[in-house]
Amino acid sequence: MASESDVHRRPLTSYVGRADDENEVRRLLGAGRLVTLTGAGGVGKTRLAAQVASSLTRAFAGGVAVAGLGELRDERLVARTVADGLGLHDTAGRTDLEAVVSYLRPRRSLLVLDNCEHLLAGSADLVTALLRDCPDLVVLATSRCSLGVPGEHVLPIPPMAVPHEENTTSQEALTFGAVRLFAERAAVVVPSFEVTESNVADVVRLCRRLDGLPLAIELAAARIRVLSPSQLADRVENDPGLLATGLRAPVERHRTLRATLDWSHSLCTATERIVWARCSVFAGQFDLSAAEDVCTGDCGLDAMAVLDAVDGLVDKSVLARVDGTDRVHYRMLRLIREYGGGRLADSGDELAVARKHRDHYARLIEHAAGTWFGPGQDEAYECLIAAHADLREALSWSLRTPGEGPVALEMATGVIEYWVARGAAWELRDWIDRALDVVSPDTPGRARGLAIAALCAALHADLPRARQRLTAAEAIENDEAVPYIAHARAFVRMLSIEPNSMTEAAEAVRIFGERGDVRRQMHPMFLQGVALAYLGDLPGARALLGSMRQLCEEAGEFRYRSMALFGLGVAEVCFGGDLDDGERFIRSALEIDLRTSDVLSAAYRVDGLAWVSARRGEWVRAAELFGTAATLWDRCNAVPDVAVTATHTAFSEATRKALGAEKFDAAFAEGRRRNPHDALAGPRARPEVPSAGLPPLTPRESEIARLVAAGLSNREIAARLVIARRTVETHLQHIAHKLDFANRTQLAVWVEQRDAARRTR
Repeated sequence: MASESDVHRRPLTSYVGRADDENEVRRLLGAGRLVTLTGAGGVGKTRLAAQVASSLTRAFAGGVAVAGLGELRDERLVARTVADGLGLHDTAGRTDLEAVVSYLRPRRSLLVLDNCEHLLAGSADLVTALLRDCPDLVVLATSRCSLGVPGEHVLPIPPMAVPHEENTTSQEALTFGAVRLFAERAAVVVPSFEVTESNVADVVRLCRRLDGLPLAIELAAARIRVLSPSQLADRVENDPGLLATGLRAPVERHRTLRATLDWSHSLCTATERIVWARCSVFAGQFDLSAAEDVCTGDCGLDAMAVLDAVDGLVDKSVLARVDGTDRVHYRMLRLIREYGGGRLADSGDELAVARKHRDHYARLIEHAAGTWFGPGQDEAYECLIAAHADLREALSWSLRTPGEGPVALEMATGVIEYWVARGAAWELRDWIDRALDVVSPDTPGRARGLAIAALCAALHADLPRARQRLTAAEAIENDEAVPYIAHARAFVRMLSIEPNSMTEAAEAVRIFGERGDVRRQMHPMFLQGVALAYLGDLPGARALLGSMRQLCEEAGEFRYRSMALFGLGVAEVCFGGDLDDGERFIRSALEIDLRTSDVLSAAYRVDGLAWVSARRGEWVRAAELFGTAATLWDRCNAVPDVAVTATHTAFSEATRKALGAEKFDAAFAEGRRRNPHDALAGPRARPEVPSAGLPPLTPRESEIARLVAAGLSNREIAARLVIARRTVETHLQHIAHKLDFANRTQLAVWVEQRDAARRTR
């Protein structure tokens, strides 16, 4: 899943169950198609939704998808976030909503929408459209208020149960969720901590005064290292804002949480308070360098002070640590972030900190642009993926802040390859168009921005819009924009089957080359090479695409290398070249795509291998490969687009005609069941016999669990199964919930034990 939802993430702490609430949610999901969990902030709606969703994977054959809206501040992106969660690429002629509907309509799926309250209108519109057009879809939403959609089942989530009296035994007290939660969280901080007869009255007193609110209890438990349960209860009790008697109304619980946050804030050092407030500007997860950029310089803090403050805030549960592959990130729960945002506004530093935040991500894009064409490409992509929520926030802030539009335009056009690889070119088009709308006509870079906007429109086959943008760009007469205009013009002419596309592409290649911009030479070089093949100049196409491939290999770059190899393969297969060479080129491209988990590109490559088999008259093999490619198209909700439609249709129809409909359909269905890696092994490859499942896991979860046990990383698992890495992470979270495991080692041991037991039977 693309979402950065708290539902989607692997919980950093164990789950304290709410059996009655869980059963009621499951009952309502069986009775209706929309269930909204409502309640005060911090009451545990997100964790409850995650627990229920992970227990229902077998009930929804179409899968459980998660979209977290907590990091969004723009209702325009609600449908895009759901598309990300489903792993969908945008395609020509369809909005994000249309893509989501197209994907979900034939599937029985559960969609979890987390944190809807601040985007209520957009969430309600989306859910209404999905429930209307997707008859087997069920939605589980979390919000501080109902969505107001017809047919909605609203389930208010109460705080965790607390003992009615403070005079109770430790054993009795631990049967209540609030006390058990405090005990577990406190034991994380002080492993020796236990609820005993000597402290149970104070623990119960504390939980009662906090109204059983999970977030308030967790914040209090984080202080157990320096304060005893008695001291914690006394401090809470002595704060008039936290006094409680009996059950409170939701508004009162908001006040309780606010008072708890005030209390937690008062226990922070002055530096920690500054860092808390300033780090609230981050929409998603962030690393230490980002924290240093927004916290140092104008407030008297240096990098070491920020490091110490971050350490302290992690210790106090204000920041949560998120371990990555090569660096640690941090995040705030949305409620804690909102509180910090209020403190930041009160400080008068909000504008300055927001600009620091935007500047950090502008530099991040600039760095990614400089390293994209080289061995650092994967790292740049992963870095941008991790920062996606904050890239959006930085762009949005720049667009709504007077005078900052040019920076937004520069950011949006900096690394269009990232947005395309992510499958979000529609979103990129929107950012560029919005930036062009707010910058003045004489803004430097406007002509270049218009040309890139034209290119993005062409990517979606929106040729009228592309031509309109090109005309506007050419009217500015800006030398810097000339190669960008030539590049976009070449693409438009190729898609329109107009003459001179090769000439325009060659001009772009030449000028970018003179400027030393090798990265931007790549796509027009590809266009020029394909145009040469179409014109019958196969030697010229081989030479040019071979040069493109060589430049990529020398730079250590992969994504454009795959494009060059595919271009070489198409030239050989479709324009009278050597079939063996063509197959070898396309296989090499597919190897790259499978390694980088580029599902959309892999679909093109497998389809290309089907063309090879059709050219050879290997009709059954061709039909199987068309089936495998179709599965890949489906996984990202795409189709063979305008660039290959005619070739795809010609070869697939020839294959169907040669085999007959019945044999073609049978072979096609066989191919659908096969792993794309089998296409690399040649025609003798057969699908692996799936090993027995590992109850209570689903077959897919069992497959992923075994790959974890074999030592594969999430990226390697994604490449092996040709699914998004975010999808692997989601499956692992479901596994962790089912088995109550905290790490991969536990899972690996469990798999080995189960398989060993099966072998001895």
